Amino acid sequence: MGDPTAKYSGRLSLNPFVHFDLIGFLCMLFFHFGWARPVPINPDNFKNRRKGVILVSLAGPVSNLAMAIISAILLGIAGKFVGFAALFSNVTSLKGLNVLVVMLYYCIVINVGLMIFNLIPIPPLDGSRVLTEFLPGRIKYKFYQYERYSFLVLLLIIYTGILDPILNGLTSLIMQPILNLVNFI
Repeated sequence: MGDPTAKYSGRLSLNPFVHFDLIGFLCMLFFHFGWARPVPINPDNFKNRRKGVILVSLAGPVSNLAMAIISAILLGIAGKFVGFAALFSNVTSLKGLNVLVVMLYYCIVINVGLMIFNLIPIPPLDGSRVLTEFLPGRIKYKFYQYERYSFLVLLLIIYTGILDPILNGLTSLIMQPILNLVNFI
């Protein structure tokens, strides 16, 4: 996209310690909600600013979707070895491939859930970056003015569970076609 900021910051790495955020880690331990250090970008360096911001913002949710689909494919393959009837009728035994199958199923659930959650249009989530690229200037400016308070709003939403019915419904809606992949394998 033309932005070298992450490269110059030494953040183009798969090493998890490069992306470690102590506060995010501690919050994960104590509040069951955490984060990694975000990879820095400078939208002014993009060749096409709007397109660059949108694509970078959608990279995480699209990666979550891809991981869910890959997990579904692997679940289908593992299910052929275990036998789905035996698998889901005797989940408590959790031996061998059963453990793998259960892990793959939860990988699908978690990745679809993360994808949907990250698309909520509240900063610092990816959905807010996509939304702001479509807002007119005055409204975008107001949106940025309130961004410093958005994390508190996000925490309130998480802990009250006010969006849970919507998020759970969307997760089920998106998971169904992904799990249908399992039947084709």
